[in-house]
Amino acid sequence: MIQKVAAVVVPGVAPFELGVAYEVFGIDRRDTGGPSFDFTLCTPVPGPVMTKGGFPVVVDAGLEATEDADVVLVVAYGIEEDDDAAPAPMLDALRRAHERGAWLFAICSGAFALAHAGLLDGRRCTTHWMYTDRLAALVPTADVDAGVLFAEDGRILTSAGTGAGIDAALHLVRTELGADAARQVARRMVVPPQREGGQAQFVVDPLPREGESLAGLLAWMREHLGAEHSVPLLARRAAMSERTFARRFRQETGTTPAAWLARQRVARAQELLETTDASVDEVARLVGFGTAAVLRHHFARHLGTSPLAYRRRFACADDVAS
Repeated sequence: MIQKVAAVVVPGVAPFELGVAYEVFGIDRRDTGGPSFDFTLCTPVPGPVMTKGGFPVVVDAGLEATEDADVVLVVAYGIEEDDDAAPAPMLDALRRAHERGAWLFAICSGAFALAHAGLLDGRRCTTHWMYTDRLAALVPTADVDAGVLFAEDGRILTSAGTGAGIDAALHLVRTELGADAARQVARRMVVPPQREGGQAQFVVDPLPREGESLAGLLAWMREHLGAEHSVPLLARRAAMSERTFARRFRQETGTTPAAWLARQRVARAQELLETTDASVDEVARLVGFGTAAVLRHHFARHLGTSPLAYRRRFACADDVAS
């Protein structure tokens, strides 16, 4: 379980992304049932740190704050110059944090610091869509996914640009503290606890014309996870050809109907495991996976754990029988 979060900033730090780090991890939300973290802002050379917006942020702590942090968060910074490597002491601190098993979380261009530290080799990762090709060229062995809001590989979490940092941060809260904690943080921030789709929807074709959006269909699918959702049936419900439906679905969600549906079913299963005493078989049936074996497969694939292990860790004691 995460408690201490150290957010590292360097000159050129992006103010919005810095605000995301503070908003999620720096506010004590215990008064409304949310979590509280030990949040520290740190930098290689303590003192005023100039932001990308041209105003300074005074940072008192040095990189020693990262030495015992559960999460070392790299805030986005300017990478306009060809030589955009982060300071060497910062790269060393990131490597040490990784070696001892801490979470490394990079928002937007913060992924480049992880890349220069040699921590993205062979890993799935992402960054702002404007920089994905550049990141892929910097780390040829990395699987840079330009279509997602965030990517997790081991205990390394990277996000796409700007607002996607919120999605990734809430994902980390949910992974470590459970869905209720993430919902409480999101509720105070007045944002959805889990946004749909990926950044692909922001970089491909223009937004669909009025009447073409699949928002209504997606809402219906979430409400009927136990029903059959084949592409022919969904296309018919959307009044589109199968080919047009498949193309539009990927444009709006960044993924395929099958992949989107599987993730929705996993999310609903997580909620049921946390808040009810339904058996794993019953949960599998309710969310549309059919059998416990299929549910276990998807939990292992998406969450790296089993339904029972997830329940033991995140079940709400007041709602679930022991």
